[in-house]
Amino acid sequence: MTVHDANTPGPLGAAAQPAPVASEHLVEELYRGHALRLTRMALLLVGDRPSAEDVVQEAFLGLFRGLGRLSDSGRAVAYLRVSVLNGCRSVLRARKRASLRRTAPEYPAVWSAESAALAGEERREVLRAIARLPRRQREVLVLRYFLDLSDSEIAADLGISRGTVVSTASRALAALARKGGEQA
Repeated sequence: MTVHDANTPGPLGAAAQPAPVASEHLVEELYRGHALRLTRMALLLVGDRPSAEDVVQEAFLGLFRGLGRLSDSGRAVAYLRVSVLNGCRSVLRARKRASLRRTAPEYPAVWSAESAALAGEERREVLRAIARLPRRQREVLVLRYFLDLSDSEIAADLGISRGTVVSTASRALAALARKGGEQA
């Protein structure tokens, strides 16, 4: 799923133009019900809490701005998930550009205190291994195992086929197993 403009049909697109079903209360309810989980998802993808919180806030702001065009409130959570994924990708691209310019990045090189407190050393090793995976593999694993999304939902969110989701997850798990075997 991608973010749609006003001329494109979709969750925030105006092409179908039914009566808006969203209100400020919808955004408040969605924030209370999903902000923490989306922030944790972003934290796993970007590695630091301030960036994760910024990404989630931007996603909710985008939803709020598009309330007048929201034709199906049932798609709002999927819209937020995709917005967070896209925001995380933007953060990671900016970091990569900064490192290519040989400037000091503005993010910590270690996980935040919140993620470090998840569990013992084994979990931290897993998080480091996941962070080293290619972007798509990392996203598929986070969506599958952290958000418990089905392969079809992951495919829709990432704009790829269900088969690609399955093969990407398989390759990611095999890479993690190889890395685990190297460290043993």
